[in-house]
Amino acid sequence: MQNSVSNTKLNDKYRQDFAIIANWTPFSGKVLDLGCGDGALLKFLRDSMEVRGYGVEKDDANWLRCLQNGINVLQMDLEAGLSGFDDQSFDTVILSQTLQAMHHTEEIVQEMLRVGKEAVVTFPNFGHWLNRLQVAVGGHMPVSDDLPYQWYDTPNVHLCTIQDFDNFCKNHKIIVLERKVITEGDEINVLPNLRGMLAMYRLKAAV
Repeated sequence: MQNSVSNTKLNDKYRQDFAIIANWTPFSGKVLDLGCGDGALLKFLRDSMEVRGYGVEKDDANWLRCLQNGINVLQMDLEAGLSGFDDQSFDTVILSQTLQAMHHTEEIVQEMLRVGKEAVVTFPNFGHWLNRLQVAVGGHMPVSDDLPYQWYDTPNVHLCTIQDFDNFCKNHKIIVLERKVITEGDEINVLPNLRGMLAMYRLKAAV
């Protein structure tokens, strides 16, 4: 059962994408958050949707923050794969704003769809017009709130656009159940690849 979490329920502590992910998550479901950071998303899902949440995080400091937040977390490198998890053992597997930092993009998405009945993937849209403008007019790699790093210290290795990811799903026979594109709190329906800053996908493996 999909339950709705209204944006009005959120305070400044939480982001709009948290509410969207909550709406894509079954109430009291079993959730795996890959690259979970400090566990803020899992904490929100636990408090609002009563999920049984588990995180995977490599960074020592973030792993410790998860523990301090009462989050069940494993410290491991996602690049090593998810072989320790059984097929379809989670209702939802989440990769939130981490896709662009993955070296083995195809493998991690396919593993998410093996381990989870559904997958949620979100990433900053490199096709946003401000990014294009910085490259075309400024002649340099974009720097923004969603892409805050300089070219020489960025953890991002596979930046992509919404159109790129649509093609990725089509070529890999991945079913897109829902897609939302947001910019500074607004949902973008017209020219999303040009005007959208954050892309959010709810996915399922083809039968």
